[in-house]
Amino acid sequence: MTAEPGFYVARSLPDALAALADRGSAAIPLAGATWIMRAGLRQQRQHRCYVAISTIDELRNVEILDHEIRIGACVTHAELATSLASLPECRALAQAAAGSANPAIRQVATIGGNLCAQGFAAADLVPALICLDAEIELETPRGSGRMAVDRFLELRTGMEPGCLLRRVVVPRAARRSVHVRLPLRKAGDYPVAIVSMAASLSSDGIVTGATVAVGAVEPEARRWPRLEADLIGRAIDPLHAAETAEKHSADFHGRDGIEAPGWYRVKVLASLVRRAAQAIQGNL
Repeated sequence: MTAEPGFYVARSLPDALAALADRGSAAIPLAGATWIMRAGLRQQRQHRCYVAISTIDELRNVEILDHEIRIGACVTHAELATSLASLPECRALAQAAAGSANPAIRQVATIGGNLCAQGFAAADLVPALICLDAEIELETPRGSGRMAVDRFLELRTGMEPGCLLRRVVVPRAARRSVHVRLPLRKAGDYPVAIVSMAASLSSDGIVTGATVAVGAVEPEARRWPRLEADLIGRAIDPLHAAETAEKHSADFHGRDGIEAPGWYRVKVLASLVRRAAQAIQGNL
């Protein structure tokens, strides 16, 4: 187990954790490397040491259990899309994985990397995971822990050295979910706005629970509580959903970027919400 200076290939999870701990704040886990390779373009400094984890078997598994789905941090977008294709309750995540970036990137980009890429507002998997109430399992120098994805997003910039995202856990539930995105030609592979929606329905089609997450609009993906509350207690209605989204659009402050101004990102949310509601309605 060794490598050239600045690059270490870990052979097991304990090996990776030890390597990260030994190298302290100078070390960072490396999986697909699609985000790290563009660090120079973003004018971000390169880390002095990378600990490669993509060959660790337990980080590459997808376990589909009766009550939850466990996804190793190094599972690629392409692998994730294939593994979840037959699970209607996870359609949002399968769609996010199958439609993110481009085919070449999907073959190497990982779910762990998508969650850990700081400053990547347009990460497709993140809003899909939030809307499915996913949690992450984190290995730290003090032991293991589990937390909600949105909580992890709040804490990730201040994580102590030696931490490693081990896997993502998605609870299985009787619900329908969908992931919709708006790409623009000048935005390249990334969307300017994302809406992921999940809904639990009664036997007569009334929404008994709803989660809606928005990505790419603000610097971090997050839920839309007021829209969720207004969807509950009635049948799925795309027009009502869009009108409600328009009413609550001031809940978001769009980020300006070279591919789209902030006001435009917020403006298209109602249309994306309508498309999401239509997709869920069509799957009833």
